[in-house]
Amino acid sequence: MSRLLPRTLFARMVLVLVGGLIAAQFLSLAVHWRERGEFMMRTAGMYSAERVAEIIKLLDATPAAERARIVGVISSPPFRIALAAADAGIESEPEMAGEAAQYEALLKEALGVAYPLKVSVIEARRRGAPGGGYGMMHGYGKRADDGATPGPGFAGGVRAFTVLSFVVQTRLADGTAVTFDTRRPQDTTDWPYRLLISLGILLAVVCAVTLIAVRWVTRPLKTLAAAAEDLGNDINRPPLDESGPLEVGRAARAFNAMQTKLAALISDRTRIFSAMSHDLKTPITRLRLRTEMLDDTALREKFAQDLKEMEDMVGAALDFMRGLDRSEAAQAIDVTALIESIAADAREVGGAVSVEGAVHAPYTGHPQSLKRCLTNLVDNAVKYGESATITVEDNAQHLRICVRDEGVGIPEDELERVFEPFYRVEASRNRATGGSGLGLTIARNIARAHGGDLFLCNRAEGGLEAMLLLPRR
Repeated sequence: MSRLLPRTLFARMVLVLVGGLIAAQFLSLAVHWRERGEFMMRTAGMYSAERVAEIIKLLDATPAAERARIVGVISSPPFRIALAAADAGIESEPEMAGEAAQYEALLKEALGVAYPLKVSVIEARRRGAPGGGYGMMHGYGKRADDGATPGPGFAGGVRAFTVLSFVVQTRLADGTAVTFDTRRPQDTTDWPYRLLISLGILLAVVCAVTLIAVRWVTRPLKTLAAAAEDLGNDINRPPLDESGPLEVGRAARAFNAMQTKLAALISDRTRIFSAMSHDLKTPITRLRLRTEMLDDTALREKFAQDLKEMEDMVGAALDFMRGLDRSEAAQAIDVTALIESIAADAREVGGAVSVEGAVHAPYTGHPQSLKRCLTNLVDNAVKYGESATITVEDNAQHLRICVRDEGVGIPEDELERVFEPFYRVEASRNRATGGSGLGLTIARNIARAHGGDLFLCNRAEGGLEAMLLLPRR
């Protein structure tokens, strides 16, 4: 079920609010529809009963010879009158018995005088144009849709839909039978189009307001999330705007305070570490001078080797801290020229390096940091894989730079661990083969500082591939 839900808070809030609003509108429509139907039925029934009662009284007070003329004038669809008894087989359908009883009660109340009444409510068929013939056949014994020929005064036709026909049978004071056949007025069965249009307009307006309100509420969260993502790339990014609602302002102030403390902590740690690493160079230099004064050649070589390892470690530590330094300004970089220069430098010291592909447009980044990153990857490939092949793929979304070697690769369970500071694959921790353990750490830090990342994988044909993925902004 959770897979079907939208992933964003904005979409979920809109779904809940709009879904609840639509459900409420449908429930309101259902309630209104029922109440409207009952009201219209009562109103129509009362009007029809009063009309039938008035005509019964009129006919009862009119001489028998004049009744046919009066009936001919009054009888007109959808209100039919016949001076004859209806077929005895006409009975209310079971589900209409309640309506028949209510209509009979309204008639008796309107008449005021006791008349023999029989009320039947049946389904009839309205035929022809609006106001045309309807209901029962002449003699009231057949339906108008059973294929028989309509009786006098009943229009023919082919268009039909179900309506309710009220058949009232009574006898006047002199025993004359009178039958009334009337239909419920059309406005009691038609769709309430005005109501539906009003509800539709209301729903559209409220949905639009809901979208605006939800967007207004969730926008600060989106801004905060974007700032948190940028914080990992640039700890010195501009602070968030602290204006707005109270809760938003408090969150922005807390985020800015956190950013300030993190920036100060990283700056202090970098400065102290850099100072310590730099200061170590002075005693190392003095020790190297004193080592050169030793007469014992073997002992002098051992001291020199140890001092070389110490210098390499200090240099790697300084490079690592420079990789954390984000003070370098971003600028457009000709990555193709940068790669060619790194490859040329590696060839000068005997490395086998080839370049495939090219960058189509300048990349905006930190040139010195990016050069340090690529240099570390190429140096590792040449040192441990005997050769390096640099391939470049460039498109509108990202810049992909892959450095492949022909070495033995790295065990699968250590492909991520090699990015940890000072971690080396060799168990012997021999610096002659294992390095300082900071090269890949520095390279990944630089990649992530540019909003990208660095990945390692073993090639199926042998060797290791380092893939630097940089996003195009």
